[in-house]
Amino acid sequence: MIQAEIKKRPSWLRRAWRLLMRVIALFLMISVVMTAVYAWVPPPVTWLMLWRVVEGNWIHKNWEAYDNISPNLVRAVIAAEDAKFCEHEGFDWESIEKAWKRNQNGKRIRGGSTISNQTAKNVFLWPDRTYVRKGLEFYFTGLIELMWTKKRVIEVYLNVVEFGPGIYGAEAAAQAHFKKSAKDLSRREAALLAAVLPNPIRWSASKPTSYIRGRAGTIQARMNDVPDPTGDPCAKATPAN
Repeated sequence: MIQAEIKKRPSWLRRAWRLLMRVIALFLMISVVMTAVYAWVPPPVTWLMLWRVVEGNWIHKNWEAYDNISPNLVRAVIAAEDAKFCEHEGFDWESIEKAWKRNQNGKRIRGGSTISNQTAKNVFLWPDRTYVRKGLEFYFTGLIELMWTKKRVIEVYLNVVEFGPGIYGAEAAAQAHFKKSAKDLSRREAALLAAVLPNPIRWSASKPTSYIRGRAGTIQARMNDVPDPTGDPCAKATPAN
């Protein structure tokens, strides 16, 4: 029946339909291949990095393996950004529902974002807040949760996330803000870095405002609730009920 309906359509419409199907198939194939490759290979650059270059901020980054990043920073980021990181499969539906209710009266999409969501956005997508981009973010989140380990998700996140103008990843952030390696970050330094993540262009971990100092203190306290992430961020986590 569907084939018969398609044949009745004008030839240009059939060609457009076939082209659309090919584009979608190509996108799906490329996205799956890229996700599989990035399960083992560091992403070389992100759209946000290129965007910042256009704005005048050069790229400063230095990839570090998970085991070369301080467990303090892993703890701080989980405490600040995604306390249920080890429990969910990429989506914190409870937080998403709360964020949706908060945004009913506005047009901007805010809240409910997990570390997996942010990793998908940072690695594969452009900086935007449209529903199209949000939909693609959901798609790529599903892919990385399916094809990557939790350890790989947070390893990639900690190597591509923006910590300041032109500063990407834990190592570049540790060097820029505290003149030390990412593996040597103290609890307080890690909490300060995590505190600026919502707006790293406006806030600085090395020159914190009173608000950031207070936020870092809250994060430091919450870090005690995050199991020791040494070796694997979720190995010692309590499974969700």
